[in-house]
Amino acid sequence: MEAARASAGSPLPHGGHVVARPAMAAPSSAPVALITGASSGIGAAVAARFADGGRWRVVLNGRDRTRLDRVAAAIGGIPVAGDLSDLEGCRRLVGSAVELAGRVDLLVAAAGIGWAGPFTEMPTTAIDEILAVDLAAVVHLVRLVLPQMLRRDAGHLVLVGSIAGAVGVRQEAVYSAAKAALSTFADSLRYELLGSRVRISTVLPGAVQTPFFARRGAVYQRSRPRPVDPARVADAVWDAVAHDRSEAFVPGWLRFPARLNGAAPALFRQLAARFS
Repeated sequence: MEAARASAGSPLPHGGHVVARPAMAAPSSAPVALITGASSGIGAAVAARFADGGRWRVVLNGRDRTRLDRVAAAIGGIPVAGDLSDLEGCRRLVGSAVELAGRVDLLVAAAGIGWAGPFTEMPTTAIDEILAVDLAAVVHLVRLVLPQMLRRDAGHLVLVGSIAGAVGVRQEAVYSAAKAALSTFADSLRYELLGSRVRISTVLPGAVQTPFFARRGAVYQRSRPRPVDPARVADAVWDAVAHDRSEAFVPGWLRFPARLNGAAPALFRQLAARFS
């Protein structure tokens, strides 16, 4: 893959920020990418990757207006702040994107939240919020942008999942379930879209160096695997769109435990229990 133009999301745990070349205005005929979760981490890196060079017009969404405006100013994107935890928020975002940019050619659903701890101690509010943001919002956004893509017979949907959705992760039961549902949702839609030129891809990262872990209430403490830079995930999203890849793991070796879990789940569970 090409090296990413953005060094990281905004802000990173160590206080970094989006680094981009001076914004180059995209022509009004350039395709439009709508990217959620773009105020930090993976979403910010994806936005910078697609904005670079002025080949795409980028509409950014996030809940933190200050951070979102900062990312948008750095890359020349269009900020549309808003909460996606309910249907009306999703409707407002897509409506604003179409009003400001004319259409949506690419949806990158990168927004996500987590919660770490024993399931029996998980607050019901946290359960509802994770299911709303990590799953329901994605389904609603796809439902809102897909009809226009089908009318034009062109478009791409990229759902940012997680390795947790492919193998399950201890003390992240609801987050893992939501991400697993995204992959099944994508598979089902892929069959429906056969015969059209609308494509759908899933990108499944492992640990990524973003504020996600601190916000979920438990920092990442493992020595291996080391968290990857969000720019690597942005590269995977770019590659999935450019080369019409249906699935990508970041880093790539995560494909092997996912495949082992699918092919020999009993063996995988024994290994997972042994090595935590």
